[in-house]
Amino acid sequence: MTILDAGCGDGRNAHYLMCCGAEVFGIDSDPDQIQRIRARAAESAPHLPSTNFCVGHLGEIPFTDGYFDVVICSAVLHFAEDEEDFEGMILDMWRVLAPDGIFFARLASTISIETRVTPKQGRWHLLPDGSDRFLVDEKYLLKITADLGGQLLDPIKTTNVQNLRAMTTWVVGKAALGK
Repeated sequence: MTILDAGCGDGRNAHYLMCCGAEVFGIDSDPDQIQRIRARAAESAPHLPSTNFCVGHLGEIPFTDGYFDVVICSAVLHFAEDEEDFEGMILDMWRVLAPDGIFFARLASTISIETRVTPKQGRWHLLPDGSDRFLVDEKYLLKITADLGGQLLDPIKTTNVQNLRAMTTWVVGKAALGK
């Protein structure tokens, strides 16, 4: 199974997958984080080439169309600059996802804390925990799912973290052509 950890950081999520024998790749905008995940991979999965991990933006992923069975993007998308940036990242992750592939994202949302966030500009909000984030809601995620031609593989789920922030899990399947 080929898996892209989009916004991989130091490999916190990829580490488990490497240990399970998956062919893991990662992309992150921070060169220091890429050095860390390469070191982690050298220790945990020495068969993986260091070139599997690269510096880049999620809107310009340097892999071929349909290459990955799974794309994971955890705690990254809420740093999008605006809707154009967010949707550009989603489209590029979708582009590299294989037919019948799975897209898994965990991101901040307004779901369950709608009255506790303060709108700033566009989808940017001030959260009760004091952080600023690009926040989605169920309607927006369902629209993007439909626009992609994807299918929810699991209901959208949100964890409310003591009314300080909400983290939503969004899992979308990419149907093979002709299905």
